Amino acid sequence: MSTSFRYYWPAILWALFILIICSIKLGEVAESPLFFAGFDKLVHCGLFFVIALFMATGYTRKKAQPFVSITALITAVIIATIYGGTIELLQRYFFPWRSADWNDLFADIIGILMAVFSIFITSKALGHEKK
Repeated sequence: MSTSFRYYWPAILWALFILIICSIKLGEVAESPLFFAGFDKLVHCGLFFVIALFMATGYTRKKAQPFVSITALITAVIIATIYGGTIELLQRYFFPWRSADWNDLFADIIGILMAVFSIFITSKALGHEKK
């Protein structure tokens, strides 16, 4: 096993989880009164918040940096956004029981940016505290 993927296992497993969740038939679950309008967007936002967090953390740990670099954050944004777009394309062309919704991709991007903002603010706060 290559050591280049060693730090990315949480992100890889989470990406697989997202793929499974976004490809299964929901059936009557989607019509449940437990879910409110926009619940799907909230789930997309949360799923991609976590994957961006795992990606940035993996990149930072791989480079053995004590801080999160801008490169790690930009890389996480780009890769996670491409993955979100790929999921929507898969839903459109390969999972006929699911519907592709570009608003889902927008929610994915919002979650990614929330994660990047959170990481950036936290790392700045920790760096400021050490001074």
